[in-house]
Amino acid sequence: QVQLVESGGCSVQAGGSLRLSCTASKYTYCMAWFRQAPGEERERVASIKSSGSTTYADYVKGRFTISQDNVKNTLYLQMNSLKPEDTAMYYCAAGPGYSGSWCLGSYWGRGTQVTVSS
Repeated sequence: QVQLVESGGCSVQAGGSLRLSCTASKYTYCMAWFRQAPGEERERVASIKSSGSTTYADYVKGRFTISQDNVKNTLYLQMNSLKPEDTAMYYCAAGPGYSGSWCLGSYWGRGTQVTVSS
């Protein structure tokens, strides 16, 4: 098993920034961020390979940056120019491989809430 713990979520105003963190109990092949708003399906946000190669959903390109610290087994999501529609529970995921360019999430954190007010 891989245990994942997210942190960094809070309430901010539109245009503000946040950095989310996710610590993993051990190394995995890939890691990713997903999000889910109330009453909606879970959406892909960003994915990263161990090599550092990244993939982003179109609606966050140019605003969000995914990165990792391999020594600390920590995943980050830097979120800039936040919009009210970014409001969601953000989940960290890790997995053994990819589905297309996206990390195949086999393990999930419990989430951290991000709320963006207008």
